[in-house]
Amino acid sequence: MADLTNASAPALAVVTREGVTESVHHGIGVVVDGEGMVLRTVGDANTLVFPRSTLKPVQTVTVLECGTPLEPLEMALATASHLGSARHGQAVDAFLHNHQLSENLLQCPVDWPLGDDAKEALLRSENPEKSRLAMNCSGKHAGFLACCQHMGWDLENYLDDSHPLQVAIKSRLAELAGEKITLTTPDGCGAPLHQISMTGLARAISQVVSGKTPESRALVGAIADHSWAIAGEGHANTIVIDALGGIAKIGAEGLVVIGLPSGVTAAVKILDGGMRATTPVALSLLGSVGAWDPALIESLVEATSARIYGGTAVTGGLSVVI
Repeated sequence: MADLTNASAPALAVVTREGVTESVHHGIGVVVDGEGMVLRTVGDANTLVFPRSTLKPVQTVTVLECGTPLEPLEMALATASHLGSARHGQAVDAFLHNHQLSENLLQCPVDWPLGDDAKEALLRSENPEKSRLAMNCSGKHAGFLACCQHMGWDLENYLDDSHPLQVAIKSRLAELAGEKITLTTPDGCGAPLHQISMTGLARAISQVVSGKTPESRALVGAIADHSWAIAGEGHANTIVIDALGGIAKIGAEGLVVIGLPSGVTAAVKILDGGMRATTPVALSLLGSVGAWDPALIESLVEATSARIYGGTAVTGGLSVVI
């Protein structure tokens, strides 16, 4: 296994304007089945990456396996990279209070909402300030705190590598990915982030979405019932979950995982860190192995692919080239 390089990442998508290539997105893609067997790779799938928020399903499953009594909406919020809408903020606040916790215990950074509409709405409100509730990982941190509250673990150092919860998450990830973890660093929200290969990432998510444990089955069902909470209305993750079920989860710096109820899972990393090619490429990879109805996959690729404008007219768009 090696770190990410240009050589490991072929072209996966192009953006054209008036039929002329304007930008090219290079990256790595891998598809595995429900048992973790590799079905297809594009680029070097043994490349090591920081999987960012695509790890959240594993983190939430670990929280549940500790016996933490989460409601279905709370499970979805714990797995979310939400847009920071008022609805999200209210739901995370209720999540905390349901477990006798409060916003001041969150150790994620204060932030503006991730979504443009949510940020604009906040700026127009009576209290236009950054907050921890608005930060896109606030639900994950609420889940961490709820677990610590349930287990009687320390609430102040829940992000430390040596904290029992973080030790459990690291161990569970290594087990699900089938890899030894050799490098851990803080993620953008402050939580421990573990480097794994693209194949390991796909395998870990496939094990969760396959529903091999009561906890993973509960999580997949919760995400299906509360898809809006994972990201937000109109977001690619929510669109894909509503259409296909399973799990769809972005991660910062050009990452996405899409796991179908069958366990077939695609993981994609875009080399330049941009997000616009992630979901169309992952869907196309799933379509290429016959994982779902081709017509539905094609319609979802179209729905999640960027359009290029000249003024108000569409003059081009993104196309997958795997």
